[in-house]
Amino acid sequence: MRLMFKVLLVLGMTLAILVPLSMIRGVIHDRQAYRAEAVADVARSYGGAQSFAGPVLVVPFTEAVEVEELDKANVPRKVMRERSGQWTFFPTRLDIDGPLLPATRKRGLHEVRVYDWQAVVGARFDAKIPPADDPARSRRIGQPWLAVGIADVRGLRSIPQLRVNGRAMAMEQGMGSRDAPGLHVRLAPPAAGQTLVLDTDLRFQLGGTESLAIVPLGKDNRIALTSTWRHPSFAGTSPRQRIDATGFTAEWQLASVATNAQRQYFEGASTTTAEASPVDAVAAAMGEPAQSRAIALDTVGVSLIDPVDVYTQADRATKYGLLFVLLTFVGFFMFELIRSLPIHPIQYALVGLALAIFFLLLVGLSEHIAFGQAYLIASVACLGLLGFYLSAVLRSLARGIGFAAMLALLYGALYGLLVSEDNALVLGSGLLFVILSALMVATRKVDWYQLSRAPRVDGLRDGLDPA
Repeated sequence: MRLMFKVLLVLGMTLAILVPLSMIRGVIHDRQAYRAEAVADVARSYGGAQSFAGPVLVVPFTEAVEVEELDKANVPRKVMRERSGQWTFFPTRLDIDGPLLPATRKRGLHEVRVYDWQAVVGARFDAKIPPADDPARSRRIGQPWLAVGIADVRGLRSIPQLRVNGRAMAMEQGMGSRDAPGLHVRLAPPAAGQTLVLDTDLRFQLGGTESLAIVPLGKDNRIALTSTWRHPSFAGTSPRQRIDATGFTAEWQLASVATNAQRQYFEGASTTTAEASPVDAVAAAMGEPAQSRAIALDTVGVSLIDPVDVYTQADRATKYGLLFVLLTFVGFFMFELIRSLPIHPIQYALVGLALAIFFLLLVGLSEHIAFGQAYLIASVACLGLLGFYLSAVLRSLARGIGFAAMLALLYGALYGLLVSEDNALVLGSGLLFVILSALMVATRKVDWYQLSRAPRVDGLRDGLDPA
C-alpha cells in the first residue's frame, strides 16, 4: 500500500511540474512574437518580404459589338455598343539574374535578416495583335504598356533602368490598370494584325526582408540567384544549387506548362499575396490566423534563414523537460525503495523547479550570447545547484555528484538532439531505449512485493543513513 501511495505521489509531482514548464513555453512564444514584431518594424522601413513578377505586355482595345437589348416596348432589338478589353502577352523568354547582398538590422535584442537584390531582368516578346474579326466593326487599339509587379515598392533603392529594343525608357508607378503595386511604361500603339517584337532589359536594386519570391511568367524561364548567405531555404520547384562556406548559387529552368503562374495571373492573383505580409508574421507567431493572405501566384525563391533560431531550439528543448523531471524523480523513487531513503515531496518539488528553471535561463542567455554558450552556462549552473542540494538530500556527497553526472549526460544528449534536427527522432528513441534498458537492468532482481511489505528500518527513524 505504501509503495502504491509513493508511486501516485511521484506521478502527481511530475504532472505538477508541467505547470512551470508550460509557463516557460509561454514565455518563449511571447519572445517569438516580439521578434516577429521586430521583423515587421524593419519591413516597414527597409522593405518587406519581396516578390517580383513580370514583365507583362498589356494591349488595351475598344471595339463595337452587337448586343441584344429590350426597347421601351420590351421588344428585343440588336444594337451596337462599345466594349473595352485588353490582351495580355507573357514573355516567350524570361531571364532573371542578380546577386542577393545580405545584411542584418537590429531592433532591440533581435537581429533581422535583410538583403539588397541587384536584379537584371531580360525578356523577349513576340506579341501577335489579333486582326479585327469583322472589318465592318470598328476597333481602336490603345496605348499598350509593360508592367512589372513588386510586392513592396518601398524597397527600391534606385530608379529602375529599363531599355526596350535598346532604347532607354522611364518607368512610372503602378502596374497600369491592375490594382497592384509595381511599375509600368507606356509604348506606342500598334496596328491590328501587327506582331510586336520587344527585347527588354530591366535593372534595379530592391531591398527586402528575409525572403524573395519570383513568379515565372514566361513561356521559357531561367531564374538564377547567388548570395554569400550560407543558410538558404528554397521555395517552389527545387533548383540546381550549390551551398558551401562562401554562400549559395541556385538556378531554376521552368517552362510555362510546369507552373500555373500564367493562369493565376489571369485570375487576378497578385505579387502582394505571394508571401505572407509582416502583419501575418506577427499573427502566426501569436498563434492567430493570417489576415491578409489571399490567392497567391506560384513562385520560386529563397529565404535567408537562421540555422540557430534560439526560440525554436529552446521550444524544442522544453518538450524534453518532462523527461528530465520524470527520470530524476524515478531516480529518487529508486533510492527511497531500494536504499530505504525517505525524500520529502517538497524536496521533489524543489528539484523539479530547478530543472524547469534551466530552460528559462537558456532562453534569457541565448538572447545575448551564442546558443551553445548559453546552453553550457545554464546547464553548468543548474548542475552545480542540484549537485550541492542533492548531496544533502541523499545524505551522501557521492550520491549527489552521481545524480549530477546523470543529469549532465541527459543535458549532453539533449544538446545533441537540438543540433541534429534531421536525426532527432532516431537519437531520441535511442536515448529512451538506453534509459529504459538501464532501469530494467538495475532493477531486474528487485522483489517489488517484498519492498512494498518491508517496514522502515529503525535507523531511518533516527535520521541515520543505512548505507
